[in-house]
Amino acid sequence: MVLAGFYNDPEFANVDSSENESILPFKGTILRTKSGKISSPVEEPCVSCTTFNILAPIYKRLDQQNQSVRESDFRAFWLARNERIVDWLLYESSSIICLQEFWVGNEELVHMFEERLSAAGYKTFKLARTNNRGDGLLTAIHQDYFKVLSYRELLFNDCGDRVAQLLHVKSVVPFSINQNNCVEQEILIVNTHLLFPHDSSLSIARLHQVYQILLYLETYQQENKLTQMPVILCGDWNGSKRGHVYKFLRSQGFVSSYDIAHECSDSEADADKWISHRNHRGNICGVDFIWLRNPNKSRKPLKISWAEAAFGIIKFQLQKASLAENDAFAFLRADNSVDHITYSAFCDALRQVNLTGLSYGLSFQDTKDLWVQADFDGNGVLDYEEFKRIWNSTWSDHMDEDCSSDDSNEGNEEETVGFTVKNAALFPREVEKGIWPENYSLSDHARLTAVFSPVRLRCPRRSP
Repeated sequence: MVLAGFYNDPEFANVDSSENESILPFKGTILRTKSGKISSPVEEPCVSCTTFNILAPIYKRLDQQNQSVRESDFRAFWLARNERIVDWLLYESSSIICLQEFWVGNEELVHMFEERLSAAGYKTFKLARTNNRGDGLLTAIHQDYFKVLSYRELLFNDCGDRVAQLLHVKSVVPFSINQNNCVEQEILIVNTHLLFPHDSSLSIARLHQVYQILLYLETYQQENKLTQMPVILCGDWNGSKRGHVYKFLRSQGFVSSYDIAHECSDSEADADKWISHRNHRGNICGVDFIWLRNPNKSRKPLKISWAEAAFGIIKFQLQKASLAENDAFAFLRADNSVDHITYSAFCDALRQVNLTGLSYGLSFQDTKDLWVQADFDGNGVLDYEEFKRIWNSTWSDHMDEDCSSDDSNEGNEEETVGFTVKNAALFPREVEKGIWPENYSLSDHARLTAVFSPVRLRCPRRSP
């Protein structure tokens, strides 16, 4: 039998891969391999993590002809569906569970989740979205495997009333770092649900939400003088692999656990290999991710990486307006009598493409910071060469390099523990082939589970 919360077989798969909802899962933690064999335990445990947007009953539409009819009006419906959700969560028994669209506004549902998860050994943390939206986040940590050292809440206070949870945990079962040394590994975990991209002008707001999360992580580690440790980001990112958020996270050293497990690249050819969501418009796409960043991953300074991502959005908005490179320069320049872009013309152009002047757009300080990054020679204007640096920016370069590959660190390294992606799976399994099953009604999102195994890493030694 496999221990709850830790999977030990590289081929783990749910017993009922079709996820037929008419058959409730067996209670327990035995998993089968793809070949049907029961997995066997090994000495080194693995960390399992599940993320799942469970579709709050206040958002679940029951009648396409009458959009005001919601599941929340029918107790028998929402209670039965959410009990099945908990059945599946307890069946998988992941050591980390991150839920989005958790109906925090309903005391009965909250009590049911907390009571059943607590009885199974989980410590739960819930966080409502701001302005009484009704839903929020729930993160559950299995206490047999992790001790929660700190819990923080991040309120974006933006147009989408979005929030995030940060948990700093330590493993109860020590991980082996070498033959003579075991460590109680610490991990930073984030659970979030980004703003839905109702139109492309919201890209900046979504990017800013991720920037705030990463900045908060960076600040938390610095203020608490933490040693280097893995970071796991879970949630519904409301954007695909083609989006700016995906590229921004990749540039900051994060990898998508599912894509690593299934050898999917960042190329256009692999962009639609899997899906995890069918939205209210009927569109299917992959938006649910479990991101991993190991402590040996090199990355650009956060502010520079954010600026490059923001320039990518500016370029996208200009291209959306059918402006090629030369036309875009002329548009930003505004005054045809000069051969450069002034700051005032730059600000005016951003306003025309809906990136400033809105509550969810670039702030005055954001715009100023971008200008400073773009004005490479600091002379107060952008010439064509500086504009081309923005337009042709390859801001995702070097996103898979690690610090240990840098010869300058030789002799100034320390050994630490990170994670390697052992496996990952989406349920129902049809979504792994890009198909949304019509008989699936547990949520409008698939459930994603990833399994990580500890690995020894060498990282640059931190300055005291």
